[in-house]
Amino acid sequence: MSNEKKSLSFDLRKYMMVIAIVGIWVIFGAVSGGTYLLPRNLSNLFRQSVFTAILAIGMLNVIVLGQIDLSVGSMAGLCGGILAIANVWNGASPVLSIIIVLVAGLLLGAWNGWWIAYRNVPSFIVTMAGLLVFRGILVGITDGITIGPVSPFFGLIGKDFLPALVGIILGAIVLVGVLAAQYAGRAGKTGHGLRVTSVRNEILKSAFFILLVAAFVLTMNAYRGVPNPVVIVLVLFIIFNYLTNKTVFGRRIYAIGGNKMASRLAGINIKRVTLVVFAINGVMAAIAGIFLTSRLDAAAVNAATSAELDGIAACVIGGTSLMGGVGTVFGAIVGAVVMASLDNGMSLLNAPSFYQTIVKGLVLLLAVWFDMSRNKGERF
Repeated sequence: MSNEKKSLSFDLRKYMMVIAIVGIWVIFGAVSGGTYLLPRNLSNLFRQSVFTAILAIGMLNVIVLGQIDLSVGSMAGLCGGILAIANVWNGASPVLSIIIVLVAGLLLGAWNGWWIAYRNVPSFIVTMAGLLVFRGILVGITDGITIGPVSPFFGLIGKDFLPALVGIILGAIVLVGVLAAQYAGRAGKTGHGLRVTSVRNEILKSAFFILLVAAFVLTMNAYRGVPNPVVIVLVLFIIFNYLTNKTVFGRRIYAIGGNKMASRLAGINIKRVTLVVFAINGVMAAIAGIFLTSRLDAAAVNAATSAELDGIAACVIGGTSLMGGVGTVFGAIVGAVVMASLDNGMSLLNAPSFYQTIVKGLVLLLAVWFDMSRNKGERF
């Protein structure tokens, strides 16, 4: 009986944010007279969540490691500015511009990681300094002006949609991959004599995934198709989900965040892992900056201001523990969708911007409170 309760509790936490999204959509749908649930608005909602989702995926590993990064918003803004300068002012090709930006993000992230790992400066201080420094550099190199428009190629990244048939094929591929992973995982647990859920529950879970993917693709196709930015997030999810769950490096991140002393005694090179995690986070900030500039068709000095708070909030809302050692890529993306759902709904209802800020702050507070109460006594 105890095991059944434990399993139920785990499943509830795992899918609680999905349930919360449905609840948010139902409430806003009712208040807006159904406008909120129209395919056009849902398409806009998912595109709005992409920027935060990309930042959250990179931030996830940082928080799981037991650190924090307050500079990713400024870093994304700076990388977007570098993209526009390379492409608009200097005539660099889109591919070369993207490569330059990714290298810049890698170096900026490594800069943060070096100070934290090898000079023992707290990540809060290092990244707060980065928040100021990177924003100042952006203002300096752009002369404080908006730079655009960028090459039409970037519309493929930030604005365009997949043809309806391609979206259906992509949905089918995703569905096959999800179901294959589900039953491969079950077979692996069975082969090792581990406890698995009943066949009935597995079938219900499969049916849920089938309905979810089908509803998403059909809804997106009812407007203009699956947005290309959503495909980018899907690719990043696959990469980082594999990195965190299937690689030695990913397991070391969780080990360090869970117990730093034990990880050191186990021979894990904590400094090197920390440096790499922050460098990867810099690359993710660069990708977010590329997407933002592509979507806006220009780079501005105030781009991505306070975006680091949305990235952190998305992780925490999605179940990542600020104490370290706990969190999933899926949860971070779901948290980003929650944030976008709140922003989108309140904007649709013409709520003043300060209300949006208040609501997001309260949601973050409740998410952290829930995390702390859930982990009470586990670390002490």
